[in-house]
Amino acid sequence: MGDTKSKISATFYDDIVSPFTYLYVKQRQSLTSKLEIKPTPLLLGGLLRVTENKGPGEVAAKRPHTYQFCIWQAEKLGIPFRFPENHPFMTVAAQRLLVAKDADWLMVERAFDYIWVEGKDPNLSWSEFCTDLNLPTDTPKPESPAVRVKLIANTNQAKVDGAFGVPALVVNQHCFWGVDTIDWVLDYLARPSMFEEVSYAYAGHVPNGLS
Repeated sequence: MGDTKSKISATFYDDIVSPFTYLYVKQRQSLTSKLEIKPTPLLLGGLLRVTENKGPGEVAAKRPHTYQFCIWQAEKLGIPFRFPENHPFMTVAAQRLLVAKDADWLMVERAFDYIWVEGKDPNLSWSEFCTDLNLPTDTPKPESPAVRVKLIANTNQAKVDGAFGVPALVVNQHCFWGVDTIDWVLDYLARPSMFEEVSYAYAGHVPNGLS
């Protein structure tokens, strides 16, 4: 293992409802030698609302294309993949549980595997979901005000950090959204002045010709 003191801290915003976040989690090892990444659960639905955005599962024309692309991408990467019984589904209870347990990467990955490897909706089999997370089968769905507030705070902080969906990795106040940005993050780490270059600076503030 690398020396964590020499690594750059990064925040990874996640919600288990996202298949692209699952695919990112399975590829994160390419970043861990350079970054100390903290998994941070949020509510994707809440983030989409506060950023006036929509998930692909909410857009009828986009839904089958997106889902079938996930299947193809998982096949290309050799990553096990299976859609759950329902999608999208409510993740409030599961995300609260990850917050309540201050879930490390092992627990986070187990949660994603339950959805995207076993193909299950935790709302339909809560006890089994908890067992998969190495928790007692009678673990209740978290309802404490502190956990609720923390999950909402994570969601709001994601917006402040520039996230408008998941997966989103925030490094040095730069937000990299999407599973296809892993290589971009690696290039940025090798070239930390990237966003100060003229072309990048301009692209970040191009005038909107439709406004």
